[in-house]
Amino acid sequence: MRKGRVSPGVFLRRVLVRTLLAFTLFWGGGIALFSIAPVPFSSVMMERQIGAWLRGDFGYVAHSDWVDMDEISPFMGLAVIAAEDQKFPEHWGFDVAAIEKALAHNERHESRIRGASTLSQQTAKNLFLWDGRSWLRKGLEAGLTVGIETVWSKKRILTVYLNVAEFGEGVFGVEAAARRYFHKPASKLTSSEAALLAAVLPNPIRFKADAPSGYVRNRQAWIARQMRQLGGESYMTRHALH
Repeated sequence: MRKGRVSPGVFLRRVLVRTLLAFTLFWGGGIALFSIAPVPFSSVMMERQIGAWLRGDFGYVAHSDWVDMDEISPFMGLAVIAAEDQKFPEHWGFDVAAIEKALAHNERHESRIRGASTLSQQTAKNLFLWDGRSWLRKGLEAGLTVGIETVWSKKRILTVYLNVAEFGEGVFGVEAAARRYFHKPASKLTSSEAALLAAVLPNPIRFKADAPSGYVRNRQAWIARQMRQLGGESYMTRHALH
């Protein structure tokens, strides 16, 4: 019996479903694997490296050195929580109040968009997705955030975040950043140094840890105050984050 031809619409739906299934299995496997294994590289690292090659910049190297949380100064974890996500130990991956405030702000100031991504969302994006803004990426980011919040502990999320975050041109992860800017391992970072690294995170290409602008210095001072208000180094122990 001769098989009937598949319509273009049915064929396209099959391709989309199979593609989505393949990515779901890939991301699910990644979430399971990286719940225990060190992360060798991230999606954003690959994006930066490939972008450099396409520009003809063959000297660019996206560099990262994995370190476990006990090899990272507790001040560093505290600094990124103070700077980026003060409700990190409490929320389930999303800070609803911050999202509502950001939406209200963006409606009033369309030229100055404010984000409300938690450390969990940023980890999902940096590890598995790409940079930039789009509804597709935000939707995928939300699903991946639920996945890592379900499988990983808060300590694991913070550990991965600190190892894949971008701190400068080709500098990924806190160990590479500490050695590049302070000539020491991440375990030896002081409170002030951790606050400075956290201060460049909103835009690590524009803001320089090794040549901080007045804005970056002001942000560093603000982060340092927030760290003290959270309770200092003991905060990390209280919340089982170090």
